Amino acid sequence: MLSHDQIWEALDRLAERHDLTPSGLARRAGLDPTSFNKSKRLSADGRLRWPSTESIAKVLDATGASMEQFMAFMRTDAGSSGPREGAFPQQGGSIPLLGFAQAGAGGFFDDGGFPAGQGWDVVEFPAAPARKAGVYALEVQGESMMPLYRDGDVLIVEPGAQVRRNDRVVVRTNEGEVMAKVLLRQSPRSIELMSLNPEHPNRTLELSDVAWIARIIWASQ
Repeated sequence: MLSHDQIWEALDRLAERHDLTPSGLARRAGLDPTSFNKSKRLSADGRLRWPSTESIAKVLDATGASMEQFMAFMRTDAGSSGPREGAFPQQGGSIPLLGFAQAGAGGFFDDGGFPAGQGWDVVEFPAAPARKAGVYALEVQGESMMPLYRDGDVLIVEPGAQVRRNDRVVVRTNEGEVMAKVLLRQSPRSIELMSLNPEHPNRTLELSDVAWIARIIWASQ
């Protein structure tokens, strides 16, 4: 069972990851800036106050974090700095990095969408690559993914992972077009994608036209 301290610690560590105070995290999520203040975590009579599931959902949406990543910020106890058992480990590791523009060119990926060839840079990612084999980073270029992802943000993607409805994904077509979208629906013949930028149209692609699809598991913002 999750404890009161674990939930609040996860919010604090998520805020730190994005160089925010708890107040700044609440503000980014569209909440009252005092929502996550430490003075609000206990009532006047000493009862525990918990963040609502709606507040947590808004925080995850505002930061681009997944529930898996949020859970990984929880420690097994207040005095432990190690990861929870089974959680995504918070430790350093170098993974391949490529710009979005270069991702559309040939020679950087194998048939399964995994990194291949030369020309990749590297970036430090706070997870053990052995636990997420094949993960790599794509650097956002331009404003086509605003307001969620901005120019210079780094997206960590996991090729070969199962994707589900409402997952944020990176898709590469057989023609070399690379895009970050939200997966709305997948059938045996096609996928429907929602654009992150409202100024860009949603897309429906035949699966035969898709080279690969990879799930976004983390984003720097």
